[in-house]
Amino acid sequence: MARRSRPNDDPETIRKALVDLLTNFAAELERSDLRSKVIVLIPAFHKLRDLGGSLIPKAEASSARDRIIEYFRRYPKIVIDGDELMVVAGIDAWSRRVRELRVQFGWSIYSGVTFRDIAEDANAVKNAEEAASLQNLLGIQPASIKPEQYVLMRSEQDRQAAHRWNVLNEARRKKASVSDKIIEYFRKNVGAEITGEELRYLAQDKKEWARRVRELRTEYGWPIVTKNSGRDDLAIGVYVLEEDRQTYEHDRRIPDPVRVAVLQRDHFRCVRCGWNRSMLSPDDPRKMLELHHLLHHKDKGENTVENLITICNVHHDEVHRRKSIK
Repeated sequence: MARRSRPNDDPETIRKALVDLLTNFAAELERSDLRSKVIVLIPAFHKLRDLGGSLIPKAEASSARDRIIEYFRRYPKIVIDGDELMVVAGIDAWSRRVRELRVQFGWSIYSGVTFRDIAEDANAVKNAEEAASLQNLLGIQPASIKPEQYVLMRSEQDRQAAHRWNVLNEARRKKASVSDKIIEYFRKNVGAEITGEELRYLAQDKKEWARRVRELRTEYGWPIVTKNSGRDDLAIGVYVLEEDRQTYEHDRRIPDPVRVAVLQRDHFRCVRCGWNRSMLSPDDPRKMLELHHLLHHKDKGENTVENLITICNVHHDEVHRRKSIK
């Protein structure tokens, strides 16, 4: 059984003990038996791990998992190497603790793999704005982040993550397509902020998850929004299904850059009633902003800024019932 880290002493006490062990090892180097050298080095390895685990005082973080998130919180939105986490955790199973923190405990810790998937999808659809946002945030090309490098995207914990964890695993075990699993998970968490890490885990680490989310929005009309599709209040890499309904078929396939330009022009308000997200209320049927074509597709209306307006879901339904914006 692997030995647990024991960073109970202060770092200087552990350092001195480690120095003594390494100093005494000089005599072992003169011996010919390899195994004896290895066995004598084991306590030094344990002490080195204890030293790393002692760098954050026990009063601030009593477990390996606590030490890892404390380290992340001191350096948010900075690329952290897995080796750094190994040192402060003081245990071999540090990567499992990272997964627990991001999926079970609701910390938005993104791995290099997830950043790569998001960046590749943005490049595939020539979404320069999303690619630039990632690079500006991190200071480096997202695709250059290694698999065992991580970034804490937000310093606040998502308290609903423990509940979603059970829902996530239930959906993950089903024999269904990646798209079906993703939309099922979204529909069980309407209005909740879902991270890319959750979706990648749900897709069983298949890199297609980002493309499937985009298709659900742009081809199937599910109102899944992101920072770069009109919800500037969201963190990069966070997704929200605003309402459990699909938009009108002829209002789908609007490119995200066009969608954002229309929302910005209309100041993120319904042109009929002036509603915006700051007015969101449980008792108000207005839940989200949609785009409406002035000249419908059947009349050869195009997905252009000039032919689209911002409208709340209530007035959008009313417009389609009356077949007129007036």
